[in-house]
Amino acid sequence: MAALRLFLALFLLLRVHAIAAASSDGDLLLAAKSALSDPTGALAGWQSGSGGGSPCRWNHVSCSNDSAGAVVGLDLSKLSLSGEFPAALCSLRSLERLDVSLNDLVGPLPACLAALPALTHLNLAGNNFSGEVPPAWGAGFRSLVVLNLLQNLISGEFPAFVANLSTLQELELAYNPLAPSPLPEKLGDLTELRVLFVANCSLIGNIPSSIEWLRNLVNLDLSSNNLTGEIPKGIRNLISLEQIELYSNHLSGEIPVGLGRFEKLRRLDMSMNHLTGRIPEDMFRAPSLESVHIYQNNLTGRLPETLGTAPSLSDLRIFSNQLEGPLPPELGKNCPLEFLDTSDNRLSGPIPANLCASGKLSQIMLLDNEFEGAIPAELGQCQTLLRVRLQSNRLSGPVPPELWGLPGVILLELRDNALSGTIHPAIAGAKNLCKLLIQDNQFTGTLPTELGALSSLAELVASNNGFSGPLPTSLAELSALYKLDLSNNSLSGGILPGFSKLKNLSQMDLSYNHLSGSIPPEVGDIGNVNLLDLSNNELSGGVPVQLENLRLSHFNLSYNKLSGPIPGYFSDLAYRECFLGNPGLCYGFCQGNGNSGNKPTLVRLIVVILIAAVIVLLISVVWLGYKCRTHGGVAAESGDGKSTWVLTSFHKMDFSERDIVNSLHENNVIGQGAAGKVYKAVVGPHGEAMAVKKLWASSDPKYAYTLRVTEKSDIYSFGVVLLELVTGKKPMAPEIDEMDLVTWVSANVEQNGPESVLDQTLAEQFKDEMRRVLRIGQLCVANLPNNRPPMRVVVKMLQEVKGAIQPKVKQEASPAI
Repeated sequence: MAALRLFLALFLLLRVHAIAAASSDGDLLLAAKSALSDPTGALAGWQSGSGGGSPCRWNHVSCSNDSAGAVVGLDLSKLSLSGEFPAALCSLRSLERLDVSLNDLVGPLPACLAALPALTHLNLAGNNFSGEVPPAWGAGFRSLVVLNLLQNLISGEFPAFVANLSTLQELELAYNPLAPSPLPEKLGDLTELRVLFVANCSLIGNIPSSIEWLRNLVNLDLSSNNLTGEIPKGIRNLISLEQIELYSNHLSGEIPVGLGRFEKLRRLDMSMNHLTGRIPEDMFRAPSLESVHIYQNNLTGRLPETLGTAPSLSDLRIFSNQLEGPLPPELGKNCPLEFLDTSDNRLSGPIPANLCASGKLSQIMLLDNEFEGAIPAELGQCQTLLRVRLQSNRLSGPVPPELWGLPGVILLELRDNALSGTIHPAIAGAKNLCKLLIQDNQFTGTLPTELGALSSLAELVASNNGFSGPLPTSLAELSALYKLDLSNNSLSGGILPGFSKLKNLSQMDLSYNHLSGSIPPEVGDIGNVNLLDLSNNELSGGVPVQLENLRLSHFNLSYNKLSGPIPGYFSDLAYRECFLGNPGLCYGFCQGNGNSGNKPTLVRLIVVILIAAVIVLLISVVWLGYKCRTHGGVAAESGDGKSTWVLTSFHKMDFSERDIVNSLHENNVIGQGAAGKVYKAVVGPHGEAMAVKKLWASSDPKYAYTLRVTEKSDIYSFGVVLLELVTGKKPMAPEIDEMDLVTWVSANVEQNGPESVLDQTLAEQFKDEMRRVLRIGQLCVANLPNNRPPMRVVVKMLQEVKGAIQPKVKQEASPAI
């Protein structure tokens, strides 16, 4: 009985102690909760009093199984918690595991955690902790097994003291903005280390040779740093490795021999370095090796024969090296190959027939090599293929019919080879094909109608081949098409009007074929086209005015058999080369249609331009004479008393209006006065010099209140004359409702367009040139003088209009373009 009483007393004592301990840990957890922001209410169940019960019953909390019932584990990961790390957690003396990863915690790393004697697992990854790793951590953490600080904002140099954490098995500091610093040489002291994940930490210097002592290492990831030097040869002793990630550094030297002994090695990535030499013969003997990435190095020599017998290989990427020789013929036969990229090397020989023997190959990229021979028929049976890129080799012969129609292929790129034959009708089965790039080969025959069944096709490039026959009408059904390039073939027939349905089409190049017929006006309805090249064909008829609707960065209709006028939008000099080699085309007016009734109108418009130039001359000379009589000549006006210029009688000189017009530029200015600038003109057969003043006619309204005559007011006056000529109306005609001509023209053009003010007695075919003269006149009468062009520019524009309508003596409609 006494023994029973003693047992009960002891039990009650321990129970009270356990309750007290649990109550103490609960208070600490509640304090931590109050220090954190918990927007999702993840910790709402943490409550004091009878309602909350023991903290061992709370979510995310685990306690020891002994009678003490102390908190030993906290898993607060992915709860959207924010704020600084709650210091109360540093008082949980029995805490062994703490995981607050993937939250929004900020501030410095808590130094107090190093004082927790039982802590073995610390995961602070995926937060916004900043500052340096606390030095106190180097003196604590005597039991720490896992230290995960992945993806924070930790700065400072790599914490060398981690080499003192002898119990450490996992060290993850990757993706932190550390200062450039080396790995500590004593890293090899961490003999229990299984995971070393320090990618993207600004590491510099060499990989320490002591790494060879990490015999338990399973995952080695030093990628995306600035490490230099050679890969330590001692790495071949780390036979427990399953993953080696050294990519994107500046490592040099050769790949170490001995990796073939790694029975557990699954992934090897040494890409994007400066490695040289040959690929070790034994590397592909590693029985579990699934993925090998050694691309973008300077590796040389032939591929090892053991590559063909690698039993587990699924992903091989060796592109952008200097490898040569053939691919092993057994490659793919003994392994589940899914991804193969050998591009940009010097590999040669045939493409192995067994690449898809496992039935898993999805991507094959052999571009930019020297492979030769035919594409193996076995590839046409590979139903898992998604991307096929065999361009820029020496492949020849026909493409296997089945390869054209593989249902899963997204990209088929065979360009720049010597392939022949036709596009097989089986291509109708390629329902997911987005890009068909087969240019620069020797394909022949007609384009199959089945191309129209490729509803996903966005790019069709078949240029520089020998295709012939008409364009299949089904091409107009390719609603997703944005690039069509069939240039440099022997296609014939007409251009499809149905192309207007291709609303996504951005580039259409049909140049260097034998296409005939007219250009369908519907081509102008393809709203998104910015490249249109129909040059070097046999197209005839006119240039559709609807092409003006397109906004083109590249446009070419040269070397066809087009005729008739070029639409006004393309009359700019920038488009001249776009129409070369079409003798029947002409700018402006086209002669030779046998309609002599238009000749008087043509002559009239030419006379209008000439009269405008003569008026400039006459008014300038009259004004000059007036000034000479009233102010003592040009010298008095210019202020130069030594001038010897005199006014020569107009009727004594043998000159044309062109002599005067050609002299109106800044280099001939000899003075400036109230009537504007005075020009020196050399005229007549004897080279006589004369002074010419500018136009003084219908005046700029500004003169009425400033009494200042400037070059810009002369321009205004000349503009009024031009408006009179193209409208056939006088400046204050009754029919313009007592408005002045400038105001009337401006109002009507704005409301009804330029056609509404042009002289209706002129022939319809000359309306384009009249519109151009009208536009020049409007520029001259701009409200702001600074917006009016100089006279030399006005004369040049008028001469261009005159040149565009000048009839030729011969029968051609215009100069050959």
